[in-house]
Amino acid sequence: MALFGNLTDRLADTFKNLRGKGKLSPADIDGTVREIRRALLDADVALEVVKEFTGRVRDRALGDEVSKSLNPAQQVVQIVNDELVTILGGETRRIQFAKSGPTVIMLAGLQGAGKTTLAGKLAKWLKSEGHTPMLVAADLQRPNAVTQLQVVGEQAGVAVYAPEPGNGKGDPVRVAKDALKEANRKQYDVVIVDTAGRLGVDAELMKQAANIRKAVDPDEVLFVIDAMIGQDAVTTARAFQDGVDFTGVVLSKLDGDARGGAALSVASVTGRPILFASTGESLDDFEPFHPDRMASRILDLGDILTLIEQAQKNFDEEESRKVAEKFATDTFTLEDFLAQMQQLKNMGSIKSMLGMLPGAKGMRDQLENFDESEITRTEAIIQSMTLQERRVPKLLNGSRRVRIARGSGTTVTEVNALVNRFEQAAKMMKTVARGGTPQIPGMGPIPGQKFGGAKQQQKKKGSKSGNPAKRAAENAALAAPKPAAAAGSGFGLGSTPGGPSEEELASLQKFLGR
Repeated sequence: MALFGNLTDRLADTFKNLRGKGKLSPADIDGTVREIRRALLDADVALEVVKEFTGRVRDRALGDEVSKSLNPAQQVVQIVNDELVTILGGETRRIQFAKSGPTVIMLAGLQGAGKTTLAGKLAKWLKSEGHTPMLVAADLQRPNAVTQLQVVGEQAGVAVYAPEPGNGKGDPVRVAKDALKEANRKQYDVVIVDTAGRLGVDAELMKQAANIRKAVDPDEVLFVIDAMIGQDAVTTARAFQDGVDFTGVVLSKLDGDARGGAALSVASVTGRPILFASTGESLDDFEPFHPDRMASRILDLGDILTLIEQAQKNFDEEESRKVAEKFATDTFTLEDFLAQMQQLKNMGSIKSMLGMLPGAKGMRDQLENFDESEITRTEAIIQSMTLQERRVPKLLNGSRRVRIARGSGTTVTEVNALVNRFEQAAKMMKTVARGGTPQIPGMGPIPGQKFGGAKQQQKKKGSKSGNPAKRAAENAALAAPKPAAAAGSGFGLGSTPGGPSEEELASLQKFLGR
């Protein structure tokens, strides 16, 4: 389900009604603010937050910045974006690390909020940032909570301190205190304490959490809240703030519901920043929370910065350079194709990445129907080939394709389709790598492209001088062969003179027209 899907749709439809208006009347603005208010309430944003938000939007929209704007509709969208950033916390806040000794991070929240899984996600993220975290099993109340944390820790590749079996036995305060000694002894630089929760807020829960906080004096107390609980988020957050207090908020299950009003309420109501967001089931579906980027996602303006950061983290620059060279020299193989696909998978969910593109609302149906398992099937097909077959696809005759289909659990038709797609994609990328500009169907001529119709080329040739001698000299100069222009390449490589061949262009047309 799309992040804030319903809210994004409602706001987009509201702004659509403003397009084409050269000037906005007070009635236009009031109608827009009214629709924004309804959209936010339907998304389970707290009433007090909605009132404050729409009041500020209305005051600014009626001001000079809109009335004197050349494009008032865009100006209103900018105002809404600014105010969304404000209620989401304003500026990005990072974890405050201890100046000496291990940094202690305590997690608090209700049972079912996803604290234990989120502890693993946070630990894995910290490990990727160069830290050596240790998880602490201080939730000794919930059945199998200790075992779950040990499993999550193993998946994340981090150490877990679990001296007590849990299931109602053991002292969580003593476990938390002993964990600090263990961290100092083994030189872990971050300690993440997973605490017990309750199905609802009660005195016993708050007392235990407060005692753990007093015992370990954490650098950060992160309140983990289920983004699906809607307006109850405000009540729960205030109860924890009064009973334990916390320094930051982590939103879990942000992908599980299209409303997600908790995210738009908690930071504004408590005055505590949102530090992280959990956006999926995988341990990698976890990211620092950037109010400005989240506001852009809500307004369907995209989140290109996060997309770029994910690509930079997962793509090997040296490997990418080698692949670019292979494209240009026509030595790109199915083995290289498999390696690139695996790098892409390391970035996480393809759906999530596509959802960060501006205008993702327009391809909502395509995103929902996107089959991520197709990548796994493609991997299986290539991995069922011999090393020689991957490097020389021309060896793939009928009998080999039957064997590959059986080995990968697919059909010969699927194997044929993969090989055809690979050949067409390789030709297209070769064209780009050589500095050529692919002629995409339906787009018409592209300015600056090397190839065009013969008639167009002829029209440009020939001197128009009225002096016969000068005209003859200029025509001779035009007829003389010229060196190919050094066109830029998308991969930073030198271009090949002459651009793509007719055969390559025909192949590209066929590929793009599929």
